[in-house]
Amino acid sequence: MSDLSLTVSRVIKAPRESVFQAWLEPDKLARFMIPGEGMSVPTAEADAREGGRFTIVMQAGENRIPHSGTYLTIEPHSKLVFTWESPFSVEGSTVTLDLAAHDDGTEITLTHVIFPNEESRDNHQGGWASILGKLAQELA
Repeated sequence: MSDLSLTVSRVIKAPRESVFQAWLEPDKLARFMIPGEGMSVPTAEADAREGGRFTIVMQAGENRIPHSGTYLTIEPHSKLVFTWESPFSVEGSTVTLDLAAHDDGTEITLTHVIFPNEESRDNHQGGWASILGKLAQELA
C-alpha cells in the first residue's frame, strides 16, 4: 500500500447543509459524481448512516465502472468519511470531506488517501476536481 494522498478544495455557493446532504442522496450523487467529460452515472444508491454502504456506477461510453464504499463518519454538515472501492483503488483507500462556512457559501476540502501509484493519484486528483465543479453547478 502507498501513503500517497491528494487534497482538493473548492468554495461552493450553497449552505453547508445543502453541500453535505448532496453527498448522501442518490439522485444528487448521480448528477455530480462525474469525473470526466462524456461520463454519466446510471446507478447511485446510498444507505446514509455510519456503517451503511453506497454504490455509484460511472459510465464512460460502453464501460461501466463500479465504485462503492462504507460510511465511516457522518458528522452532519461538517465532516464525512467513507472508504473508496473501485477497480482503480487499493484496500484502505478513504475519502474525507471537511465542510466549513465561508463568506461565499461553503468551503469543501476533500482528502483522498492511499493509492497504488502516482498515476492513479494524479488521475483521481483531476476526477475529484471535476466532481467538485459539477457539485458546485448542481447546487448553484
